[in-house]
Formats: sequence, C-alpha cells, structure tokens
Amino acid sequence: QVQLVESGGRLVQAGGSLRLSCAASERYPMGWFRQAPGNERKFVAAINWGGGRTEYADSVKGRFTISRDNAGNTVFLQMNSLKPEDTAVYYCAAREGLAVFRGSPMYDYWGQGTQVTVSS
Repeated sequence: QVQLVESGGRLVQAGGSLRLSCAASERYPMGWFRQAPGNERKFVAAINWGGGRTEYADSVKGRFTISRDNAGNTVFLQMNSLKPEDTAVYYCAAREGLAVFRGSPMYDYWGQGTQVTVSS
C-alpha cells in the first residue's frame, strides 16, 4: 500500500523559513497542497517523477521550492519569506505515472497533513 508521511510543520514568524518533507513508500510524481480554515484545498507546487520539471502556484512562486531526493522517495518543500497568508494545513500528494499536474483530482494518494502557522 502507498504511504505518505509528512513532517516539518510548526509555528514560525513572518519572514522566516520552513522546510516540509514527505516520505513516500515508492517514487511518484508528487504535489503539495494547502487548505486554510474556511477555504478550499489549493495547489502549491508539484514535481515530476524525474525531478526535472516543477510547477508553482503564483502565490508562492519565487518563495517556495519543491525538490526531491533522487536517492530515495522523499520530496521537500522549502518555504522562504513566509507570510501570514501561508498559514494552512499542508498536504503531500502522489499520483500514478510520470507527469506533473496542478489539480488535486489528478492525485491518487494523500498524506495526513501538517500544520504551518505563520505569525505576524
């Protein structure tokens, strides 16, 4: 069975940095999504199977970086210059195949979520 284990979420101050990680049982194209209280789950970033192609939401472009450990099955989300509006539960997701997608319906497996809170 596919398992996704997330870690790294915590309270940080605005302008700070944080790195989230997602360890998968197998190598997949992976994405990060987030859901703030009262809002829908939104796309953040994604990376393809090989790690050479990435996609970012406009709201995080230039601040967040998605990467993967090609020696294993772990994907990272490096978050810099954090803003209070980045506060959300962050979810790691995986999909069958090789390509990168931005829509949550394209993903087959989901992690439990990790809370990121950015104080002002």
